[in-house]
Amino acid sequence: MDVWFDSGSSWAAVAKQRDELRYPADLYLEGSDQHRGWFQSSLLTSVAVNGVAPYKAVLTHGFVLDEKGYKMSKSLGNVVDPDLVINGGKNKKAQPGYGADVLRLWVASVNYASDVCIGDGIIKQCFETYRKLRNTARYLLGNLHDYVPAEHAVPYESLPELDRYLLRLRDSFVSEAKTEYDGYAFSRVYGALQQFAVSDLSNFYLDIAKDRLYISAPDEARRRSCQTVMAAILEAMAAVLAPILPHMAEDIWQALPYETPHTSVFQAGWPSAMATSADPEADAEWEALRQVRDLANKAIEDARATQGVGSSLETRIIVHTDDATLLRALTAYSGESNAVDELRYVLLVSGVEIVSSVDAVLERATLSSASDPKIGCTLGIAPAEGTKCERCWHFSPTVGKSMKYFGVCDRCEATLNVIDFPAVAAPAPTPAKAEEEAAAAA
Repeated sequence: MDVWFDSGSSWAAVAKQRDELRYPADLYLEGSDQHRGWFQSSLLTSVAVNGVAPYKAVLTHGFVLDEKGYKMSKSLGNVVDPDLVINGGKNKKAQPGYGADVLRLWVASVNYASDVCIGDGIIKQCFETYRKLRNTARYLLGNLHDYVPAEHAVPYESLPELDRYLLRLRDSFVSEAKTEYDGYAFSRVYGALQQFAVSDLSNFYLDIAKDRLYISAPDEARRRSCQTVMAAILEAMAAVLAPILPHMAEDIWQALPYETPHTSVFQAGWPSAMATSADPEADAEWEALRQVRDLANKAIEDARATQGVGSSLETRIIVHTDDATLLRALTAYSGESNAVDELRYVLLVSGVEIVSSVDAVLERATLSSASDPKIGCTLGIAPAEGTKCERCWHFSPTVGKSMKYFGVCDRCEATLNVIDFPAVAAPAPTPAKAEEEAAAAA
């Protein structure tokens, strides 16, 4: 009798005779060597008896090799023990335990359609990704400590444009993750997680959001709108993480500082969309602004290296573009607005000036300049105008003009008034300073 007959008839002995299972099964999964083994014998026996395949879909995967791509064997001493990855060895310093979630993250990160490699270096890389995801979740949780959705959630239509853009990115991320999960493409979910959590969130949105989270009064609209987005993102991240990193996902859910209708992330179901409509034109504008932001960061780094510039808030940007989409975005967000969408806050500088030519950029750029033909943009870096605000560190011509709060800009003055902060008078001038001012007046 064929050696595979007993396993090849498991559709009858296992799937068909158990109420909790189904026949045909949704999925059979095994290594690529089973094309002529279990997959084949299961197909032959089921078709012979019932005229139907025992499975609706078949998933095949490669084999696990060591870090150098060699087959694992005891004689070579290159076998990776999953228990050591999870719990560590006797010497925890030399062989630390990374936990089950990190091992699961490695499984999700590789393309199982071919042979995959594992080793200390690869596991450490997965641990770094795990740590970044966890730190992002911790940051989101920390800034939601006083957020109550029923009281503070801002409707989508009332959100600043930046926040709407992030919610559309969030919806796209959730939709992409579901599609890839349904197709068992776990490595693509892993890639989508890295793109969203690291690039879209940590490097872009949260980098910008720190200013309004820390500077605004607790109930100011720009802070509550940011918390609305952060809560929606956090719950979506927990749901997408759950199949891969169940312990982290449940940790996030149990640490939510507000009540939810569900006691576990595994009861909450898949998150629904937050954006009420698509806006491809606005998305294109924000993508263009993100490219300008990357270019500006490069120019500011050059200014740091060559001119001794410190914080990016010590600078202002002069920019020119011939690209219609980018020019539309720069123009739309160049003036005073809601203290969220304004270019200087998005680019993390103290001022932005749009000029009509490349020559005008180079004339004003006293610190550094950069150009990118792909986005049709040339920008320059110059010193910020005005005085440094002692509270938010932005440079502004309004610093020092407040009669109630010495040393702050108009934005911080408005916030201090909202929270009813005690007045701060200007310090009395020293005798030398008084003489200097008197001489200047004369």
